Amino acid sequence: MIPALILTAGLATRLRPLSLVRAKAAIPVGGRPLVSLIIERLKAAGVTDIVLNLHHLPHTITSQLGDGRHLGVRLRYSWEGVVLGSAGGPKRAAPLLDGPTFLLVNGDTLASVDIGQLVASHRASGALVTLAVMPNQEPHKYGGLAATPDGAMTGIVKRGDTTPSQHFVGIQVVEAEAFRAVPPDVPWESVATLYPVLIAAKPGSVRTCTVASEFHDIGTPRDYLETCLRLAGAAAPRDAAPAGVSESVLWDDVSIGAGATLTRCVVTDGATIPAGSVWSNQIIRLAASAPLSAGEARIGQLAVSSL
Repeated sequence: MIPALILTAGLATRLRPLSLVRAKAAIPVGGRPLVSLIIERLKAAGVTDIVLNLHHLPHTITSQLGDGRHLGVRLRYSWEGVVLGSAGGPKRAAPLLDGPTFLLVNGDTLASVDIGQLVASHRASGALVTLAVMPNQEPHKYGGLAATPDGAMTGIVKRGDTTPSQHFVGIQVVEAEAFRAVPPDVPWESVATLYPVLIAAKPGSVRTCTVASEFHDIGTPRDYLETCLRLAGAAAPRDAAPAGVSESVLWDDVSIGAGATLTRCVVTDGATIPAGSVWSNQIIRLAASAPLSAGEARIGQLAVSSL
């Protein structure tokens, strides 16, 4: 199977304040870093050579993953002094990947794509890029891709546009050649800019492959909580939540004081919830972990904001 590059360098500004504590790919889902779940799915498809690009809070990723041996894969890292984006990142990382063809995987979504089907579709078409898609059922939330009936991408449909479109689920097969014209080490170079250029130069060079996929988004704190609750509901029963805690996500080393109650909250690493306190629809973190961001208030040792 071809190697994979997982995009994990971004600042995840929409996920703040959670992304002030950990890089998005390192936040826990079902008690494990999100990127570990992505790697597990790649390994199940036969992908064992994986590169991650890094910039924001890289230690929160590398400390969890190391060289990947405990996950049964080989992991290497492409370091970015500035965030290079979804085109600039692959441009920089391509020399670390064995061969001209690789998977490009978003590090902030979970999708159950048949990777063998996606790779076969890509190889059969001779495209430079093949994106895994499903019908866009939420155009108010997601932009989409316009494509011909046989899968040739023709453009990008903006969020809010009700024109029928395809929703990209975060996994694509690409040729390194697709990034040849991307200037090296240029910040924020995006495939949303690059792919229309490829299409204009050679129609059919960027294609879609419709897949039957489960898709979970981690874009915002509310998306994150809903995804965690949905996956927990579908999983085998786990240990009961601490007394007073319901529909909430607790990160590592969280302490709940006697008589405290939490409903639909996210509590990040090392936070202590005071005894007898009541919290609902809040994000709670140690104030010392990062300066206060917009919408946060300091309460004792905690930084608190609405979910």
